[in-house]
Amino acid sequence: MRKIKIFDTTLRDGEQSPGCSMRLHEKLEVARQLERLGVDIIEAGFAFSSPGDFESVSQVAKIITNASVASLARAKREDIDAAYNAVKNAVAPRIHIFLATSPLHMQYKLKMTDEQVLEHIADSVRYAKAKCGDIEFSAEDASRSEPTFLARAFDTAVKAGATVINVPDTVGYCLPSEMAGKVEYLLNHIAGIERVDISAHNHDDLGMATANALSMVLAGAGQVECTINGIGERAGNTALEEVVMAIATRKVFFDCYTGIDTREIYKTSRLVSAITGVPVPPAKAIIGANAYAHESGIHQHGVMANPKTYEIISPETVGIPQNKIVLGKHSGRHAFSEHLTELGYTLTEVELNKAFEDFKLLCDKKKYVTGKDILAIVSGSGLQENKYILLDFTVDSAKNDESVATIAVSCGNQRFQQTAKGGGPINSAFKALNAIMGRDIELIDYAISSVSSGVDALGEASIRLSCDGVVAHGRGVSTDILEASVLAYLDGANKL
Repeated sequence: MRKIKIFDTTLRDGEQSPGCSMRLHEKLEVARQLERLGVDIIEAGFAFSSPGDFESVSQVAKIITNASVASLARAKREDIDAAYNAVKNAVAPRIHIFLATSPLHMQYKLKMTDEQVLEHIADSVRYAKAKCGDIEFSAEDASRSEPTFLARAFDTAVKAGATVINVPDTVGYCLPSEMAGKVEYLLNHIAGIERVDISAHNHDDLGMATANALSMVLAGAGQVECTINGIGERAGNTALEEVVMAIATRKVFFDCYTGIDTREIYKTSRLVSAITGVPVPPAKAIIGANAYAHESGIHQHGVMANPKTYEIISPETVGIPQNKIVLGKHSGRHAFSEHLTELGYTLTEVELNKAFEDFKLLCDKKKYVTGKDILAIVSGSGLQENKYILLDFTVDSAKNDESVATIAVSCGNQRFQQTAKGGGPINSAFKALNAIMGRDIELIDYAISSVSSGVDALGEASIRLSCDGVVAHGRGVSTDILEASVLAYLDGANKL
């Protein structure tokens, strides 16, 4: 069987989604989890785009030991220099160069002729090859490029030293048969194509990203570019979990496999969702809350008789923890540590102490602690120095009167407290927090969801804040949804 390489671009293309930017320690946390997941290549960012991106690519390159680390670069020498300097310390560095090849992009964006584009491809790939052995060339908007010119562009890249040629459906325009046809055409019209990988990179504007990627695999592509939860620009990218589980579930049909540890999928999904603040839709394939739920009486009867009647994938296969009592208030630190190891977490001593402290606080509030509860308090809770820390709060709310909130926080060695009125408990609490910070922070988005089941379920608040043109995501978890909301607001405010 062929092995299909998984190229994860959550940290680059995924992060380009509006409001999905991550801080350095969050990117490193995601990168470590992607390595545990078993991806073959991690695209860590676009090194030339900003000093912050350069630093994050460099740091990811230094900590990853079992995957290639790539940086995106335009077909410009200064971009390539930045990309190389960022990934040069990686165990397996890759430079990923892109240049548009469709008539639309060449005329209106690049303002280049066909020959000028080919010249740029040859020069940039040759220049990068002199620095790094692994070079990927992407023909941006390949799906709307003329087949003959696309083949010439890739032929030029291969002759200049490219090891991977990427065929992106940049705007999600094509149908599966068309993308498969492009792979077949390239296989028949490029000399030496057997020595390089053909890569599939699809966007989901027409809801075809996964279908297009799988069609390209059937046609001969050896690499799929994707993101966790399918996040990405506009409608998103190919979802890693969908491609991986389609191949794993229909292995005989595809006659190929991936190196992904599928038991890490759910945990990776939760981590990315917690950090970016982008919730996973309940009906999302593979990792949605309803993916393994059965309400219909006919379905319930079938599943009880044999789960395979209505479940082609078992929840355990993708690492979804069963909703059962796992630990309690009398559990010790060692048992808690062992349980986290079983879930696949490897924490430092400081991180473990913080997680155990949060767990004990949760045990005081909940009668039963489930696997999902523990995932919630550990996922996306990377340690950081917080400026503002919640000390106490009270909220009074009535149907026919304004709500009143009093919030107390600490900042350094000082205590601050403010009271505010608003049109509801959340509104009054956020007004009190704004008064404490003396800033006009705007609430852009707010959502609250249940992590587990029951009347004492953990509530997870996710909010997006804006101040002076800067947007930040905040997350808070508590059995009290007001406390979760205040914690989420403080998390976002500290990031701002």
